Amino acid sequence: MPNRFLLLVLLATCCIQIQAKEAAADNYKAYCVQCHGSDGKGDGVNVKDMPVVPRDHTDAKSMSGRSDATLFKAIKEGGASIDKSILMPPWDGTLSDEEIQDLVQHLRVLCKCKFGS
Repeated sequence: MPNRFLLLVLLATCCIQIQAKEAAADNYKAYCVQCHGSDGKGDGVNVKDMPVVPRDHTDAKSMSGRSDATLFKAIKEGGASIDKSILMPPWDGTLSDEEIQDLVQHLRVLCKCKFGS
C-alpha cells in the first residue's frame, strides 16, 4: 500500500511538472515571441520597428551570465528594472510569480544553460 501511494505522488509530481513546462511554452508564445521570436533568437516580427534588438534567448554564453533572479525581475518588472531596454514591458499583473518562474525555467531550456555554467 505505501508503494502505491508513493507511485501516485510521483505520477502527480511528474504531471504537474509537464503542465508547468507546457504552460510556460504557451506563455512564451503569447507574450514573448513578438519580440524574441518563436525560437527565442531575438528575431520576432516587432524587431523591424525596434531601435534595440531583443535578447537572443538561445545564446548560452549571454544567458548563463544572468541569474534566475535577474531574469525573474526583468520579466516581472520590465527591462528597465535591470538597466536594460525600456521596450521590455513588465508582466507583473499579467503573469503570476509562479508563471514567471516557469518562464525563467523555459528560458534555461531555450539557451540550454544554467546560471554560471
